[in-house]
Amino acid sequence: MTYFDGEVVYPQFAYPMRKEIIPIWLAAFLASVIPIFIILCMQVRIRSFWDANNAIIGLLYSLITAAVFQVFVKWLIGGLRPHFLTVCRPDLSLATNQNVAGEGYNAKGFKEIYYTREVCTGDEKEINDSLESMPSGHTTAAFAGLVFLYLYLNAKLKVFSNYHPAMWKLVVIYAPLLGACLIGGALTIDEYHNWYDVLAGAIIGTVFAFSAYRMTYAAVWDWRYNHIPLSRATPLAFGGSPDLAGATFTRRVGWGVSGAGFPFTKEHGFGYGQHHGHHDAAIGNGSNGTGAGLSRKPVAAHAAPGTYRGENMV
Repeated sequence: MTYFDGEVVYPQFAYPMRKEIIPIWLAAFLASVIPIFIILCMQVRIRSFWDANNAIIGLLYSLITAAVFQVFVKWLIGGLRPHFLTVCRPDLSLATNQNVAGEGYNAKGFKEIYYTREVCTGDEKEINDSLESMPSGHTTAAFAGLVFLYLYLNAKLKVFSNYHPAMWKLVVIYAPLLGACLIGGALTIDEYHNWYDVLAGAIIGTVFAFSAYRMTYAAVWDWRYNHIPLSRATPLAFGGSPDLAGATFTRRVGWGVSGAGFPFTKEHGFGYGQHHGHHDAAIGNGSNGTGAGLSRKPVAAHAAPGTYRGENMV
């Protein structure tokens, strides 16, 4: 589409159509497989089936719901991709009011510089795809998966916690966000998306990542509980000695000691035992501490302490 003097109308939609640097299948693969792989690697030290279960299920919650959300927005709202005019290949001679008096069907707006898709002569499938630019599906998937991984790593490494962590932990938790930004940014380089499409996808993916993490873990930012996976059947006793309280990767300042459970000490902001000489409270059955509260129990009343039925968990 050009003005009468030959100037291109909306040149930001006239970029050449090129191959995607990161195709959608690869973006979805990276956003799912990398977090799952890291979650499973963390179990070398955490050694909790239910932690891995909640983390992977939460990741799938994030990816699936974010994908469905962005698909509805893309179908119902959409927008022009930067290569729209290249794909459309408009032929203005198809405009019904070209050099004809009166109002036609194709040309609209001031000086009739807008046209409906009837003037396009390109491939139908490519035209349909180029009308569904906003939001970016690549970016939505990347942020839904990798922001969830960021939250998981922060909880397990206790980066924002009650002690001064090593710098490598800060680098590790932000590496997923760097990956998500690179996937989204690549879409502006190959001109498959506008910057605002990428921003919208990042916001959608981030919102669902936070929501899915909070659905499967006790907190997002509360460093005392954000590493504890939630049960479907039993509410978490905040402030007591909840099960899986030691499900952390870090072993600094008493977190995840011996892999059996976190010593809920006064210094960490938890209730603590009344035994003289130490501040530890028991994990699980609360036999050595006062403040055990309501802990997660098996569905079967006769089950041994510390055992769980599948329906108790996510």
